[in-house]
Amino acid sequence: MGIKDQFQDKANQMRDKAQDSMGKSKEEASERSSKARDRASKGKDDTSRAAQEAQDKFNREYDA
Repeated sequence: MGIKDQFQDKANQMRDKAQDSMGKSKEEASERSSKARDRASKGKDDTSRAAQEAQDKFNREYDA
């Protein structure tokens, strides 16, 4: 194996490692984004539920 082949092999290894890292970064970013959307959705559900409970309480007290 010549020096040129050694450098080519090393370059290929570095390229593959960089591509793997970019793929992992994209996956992690996608996962974080998905979790953030889930938390935001849950927050909206909690807010809606609290508003409905407050409205129900008001209705019960007003009807009494």
